[in-house]
Amino acid sequence: MSGLSLTLTPIAIVHSPYKEKFSVPRQPDLVQDGTGIIELLPPYNQPECVRGLAQFSHLWIIFQFNKVPTGKWSPTVRPPRLGGNQRIGVFASRSTYRPNPLGLSKVELRHIECQHGKVLLHLGAIDLVDGTPIFDIKPYLAYADNQPNAKSGFAQDKPIHQLHVTFSEQAQNTLQKIEKNRPHFQRFITEVIAQDPRPAYQQKKLSDRIYGIRLHEFNVRWKMQENSLNEVIVLNIEEVTVSL
Repeated sequence: MSGLSLTLTPIAIVHSPYKEKFSVPRQPDLVQDGTGIIELLPPYNQPECVRGLAQFSHLWIIFQFNKVPTGKWSPTVRPPRLGGNQRIGVFASRSTYRPNPLGLSKVELRHIECQHGKVLLHLGAIDLVDGTPIFDIKPYLAYADNQPNAKSGFAQDKPIHQLHVTFSEQAQNTLQKIEKNRPHFQRFITEVIAQDPRPAYQQKKLSDRIYGIRLHEFNVRWKMQENSLNEVIVLNIEEVTVSL
């Protein structure tokens, strides 16, 4: 229908360990240490706005794929789960390149913090980039939203870890120094890389390319082991200095 339009205003932003979209898991709950926080923005940062929400264990959140170029979409896409070489309709996928760059994610709500004028929703594992705008939050209803026998097309089963991750001596030494402030950071890095964040077209090729991912305040550099398609070595872990 012509003439219909809607202007959306973010009600919240996400605080996430994922500083760029390359490192983000393709679904929540795939990386146990990749937890996040939703911070409500004014004028929605009122305890009244979340009254009763703590009675729910999970939430639906509607967000913007704000790292995707505006207007860049295609009627067909190539999902990584299909090897990146088979096209399906954009509406049969969860591709970020959509006519309207909106995403939907089911997340665990662990607890709510209301203090010092802030309302923070502490979440379990998420699949969102740091700073992602949130447009709406809805409670997950088990009786209505859970369909154990539902068909899920090409993604019926949870993806298995594809890569085996090891750490260089230099990376291990760095982990020992930061483990007090970042407990389980080695496990976090391992689970993120094991999902294989590379584009599908690169996953079946031998390569000596060095990759970098931003996790929390660190840049993690890694590459495939020589002559291997599933063995990874983390080369080094460097703290990123953010200039003000």
